[in-house]
Amino acid sequence: MTKKIYYASPLFSEMEYSYNEFLVNKIREQYPDIEIYSPQEQGDINDKNTYADSIAIAKYDTDALLASDLVVAVLDGASIDVGVASEIGVAYQAGIPIIGLYSDSRQQGATNKQKLDALQQPAESQFAYINLYTVGLIKMNGAIFTNSADLIRSIQSYL
Repeated sequence: MTKKIYYASPLFSEMEYSYNEFLVNKIREQYPDIEIYSPQEQGDINDKNTYADSIAIAKYDTDALLASDLVVAVLDGASIDVGVASEIGVAYQAGIPIIGLYSDSRQQGATNKQKLDALQQPAESQFAYINLYTVGLIKMNGAIFTNSADLIRSIQSYL
């Protein structure tokens, strides 16, 4: 039986679209026998020149997610994309493992005294914030990685 991955990521800007294509292709190269569902590849519901209503989008993607063995979620951005957060919630509730990619460079320097001291001043945090509820859902049934190479290597341990 073919294993399936659901790839959850924002997909609306050229940068997001290109990065998704890059990462999905890297995963496919490493694991050619695994089927990957990437919503941006689903023209019937995600071609923005055409029309698909909210129910069609939710049903199509949720059915694919629930048929998957693993969710790979890109957590990068000013905040976790709301669609990705929803997909994480559905996967958690269904008991599907989730691995996240959080590559924000502002995570670096966690022992730097100046950066830590700055936390005591309003609006001077040098660190990125990520929603801890969503992070907790991932960590209860998966893991979060800070680079794509580690994330891709980890896939085999979840399938």
